[in-house]
Amino acid sequence: MARGAPQTLTSFMPMRALRNELADVVDRANYGQERIGVTRHGRLAAVFIGPDDLELLEQLEDARDVVELQQATADDDGGRVSLGQLRDGLA
Repeated sequence: MARGAPQTLTSFMPMRALRNELADVVDRANYGQERIGVTRHGRLAAVFIGPDDLELLEQLEDARDVVELQQATADDDGGRVSLGQLRDGLA
C-alpha cells in the first residue's frame, strides 16, 4: 500500500506503469468499479475512479455544502460591514 493511501483503493500502480496501461486502468475504473491509486516515489499521487463513484462523491460534497450553509445561516447575527468600514479597519 502506498503511503497516505485510503484503504478503499483496490489496487496501486506506479506512474511509470500507468503510461503503458492507461486504457486498461480506465476500463477497470469504469467497468470494474475499481479505485486505482497511482503512486509517484511510493506516495499516492492520483486516483482513478469510475463515473458512479464520482457522482456519489459530488452528492456527498453537495450535502456537506448544504449543512455548512445551514450552519452559517444559523450563526449569522445579521450584522454587516460596509466596504468603507472594512477599509478603515484595515488601515
